[in-house]
Amino acid sequence: MVGDSDVVVDVRGLRMRYGQTDVLDGIDFRVRRGEVIALLGPNGVGKTTTIEILEGFRIRSAGDVTVLGVDPATAGEQWRARVGIVLQSWRDHGRWRVRDLLAHLGRYYEPYSTADRIRPVDTEELLDLVGLAEHAGMRIQKLSGGQRRRLDVAIGIVGRPELLFLDEPTAGLDPHARREFQDIVHRLADFEETTVLLTTHYLDEAQ
Repeated sequence: MVGDSDVVVDVRGLRMRYGQTDVLDGIDFRVRRGEVIALLGPNGVGKTTTIEILEGFRIRSAGDVTVLGVDPATAGEQWRARVGIVLQSWRDHGRWRVRDLLAHLGRYYEPYSTADRIRPVDTEELLDLVGLAEHAGMRIQKLSGGQRRRLDVAIGIVGRPELLFLDEPTAGLDPHARREFQDIVHRLADFEETTVLLTTHYLDEAQ
């Protein structure tokens, strides 16, 4: 039997209200260590709102939420170093070269390295993992849409997170790129022991 120590995300009675409208009305779920969980549904049903509450970016109206044993609404930098985030919209770092940006961002995680989880991920290892090794010297503004999405993932996992949030990660990707992205997610779960929580409106992707 899986014990409570293996619960990475615990959500009970989660509510989010904007004015007189309940966007989330009593959500309950748990995510356990090493699982890949998809929040499935069409646009506008509250998937992104749920993710943002779990990430600590949005304050819930009611309910109990713990992520990695901590309430994300009051979590500090030590907690944030354990969490990786891939946002729905891409933030432009167009003038940077791919390798330089990842190496730069990785340095922020060095103080949070532990004996059990070395941070950050080695830059060359990371480039290989997300399939950008051949493009490491390119300026980001010259990457294709699919390559930029791979970079988003690299940025999200550079700190070797215990929990990775992916918000509509394959939106705008062609079927081949989506399949490659799914392979990356499986590698993270299988070899990096990363728990993954993603949102999607693709039924096949959730399956």
